[in-house]
Parts: sequence; C-alpha cells; structure tokens
Amino acid sequence: MHDEAAAEAAHTRISPIPREARPFQGQRAGLVTRLVAAVLDSLVIGAVLLSGYLGLVGLVFLLHPRSFTFPELGVVFSLAAAFAVAVVYLTVFWTLSGRTYGYLVMGLRVLGHGGRRLRFAGALVRALCVVVAPIGIVWVPLSSNNKSLQDLLLGTRVVYDWEPRATRADAPLDDEAAGDLS
Repeated sequence: MHDEAAAEAAHTRISPIPREARPFQGQRAGLVTRLVAAVLDSLVIGAVLLSGYLGLVGLVFLLHPRSFTFPELGVVFSLAAAFAVAVVYLTVFWTLSGRTYGYLVMGLRVLGHGGRRLRFAGALVRALCVVVAPIGIVWVPLSSNNKSLQDLLLGTRVVYDWEPRATRADAPLDDEAAGDLS
C-alpha cells in the first residue's frame, strides 16, 4: 500500500522543467543560449556600474552642491571598475549556485569536474578567463562537446538545468557527467 502511494506521489509531482525542455536537461548548452545569457549578465554588470556612478554623483552633490559638476571618470578607471565588477559577479554566483542571472533566465548551470558545483578558486579562475578572453566562447560550435576554450582549459561545462537547485553539491548531475573528466 505504501509503495502505491509513493508511486502516485511521484506521478503527481509538478516538475519545474517545461515539457519541451525535458529532453535537454543535463545536455551541454550551445552557443546561442550562452551568448544570450552573457548579454543578460552584461546588462546586470552595466546596471551595477551605473548605480555606482549615480551613487558617486549623489555623494559629490551632497558634499559640494553649489559647485556641482558631474564627475568625469577616466577610461582606465572605468575599465578597471567594469573588470572588477564582472569578475566578482561571476565568481560569487558561480560559487553559490553555478548560475548567474543570465544563466538562470536561460536555464543554464556551470559545473566543474564530475558534474560538481564550482568551488571559489575554480569560479574565480573561470571568471578571470571569461572576462579577459570572452572570445573563447566562439569555440563552442567548433567543439564536438560544446565546450568553450575556458571549459577546455579548466575542465568545466555549461549544461541546461532548469532545476531550482543543483541535485547535490558533491554528486554528479547525471551518469554522463560522472565519466566526463575532460
């Protein structure tokens, strides 16, 4: 009797994965999906930078309201700030959940060796590689297993994953992931 109730509960469970997407769950993500996620992440980074600049403008205005002028930040400072924000953003979110906002919207997750979640050091190195050489993503369609140059270098992979949380932080996502150590 208990087995029948458990079987019925399993059948009535509502899956967060869209019916059309279920065959792709756990498969490696392609170029277009990853590019859309990167654009969304770039918009988030841009919003953070704009918020920081507007905060600076407000502070300057509060300190010197009569002689206020908009601060002019140099190109080097602006690029350094963008680099720092991007690396911190990617590192934090890849460490915590394996996905950034763009990855969440597109149903992607970055995984380390054996399908495990990235640790801080791995996420930091991957973030540095992605920010320094974003062109590495163009290798995805040329690779037989949809890996970017960063993925090949670090042994990571980006998969379709619509589950709200990773299955387990220390367990492979699927049987294929357990055998994939490249």
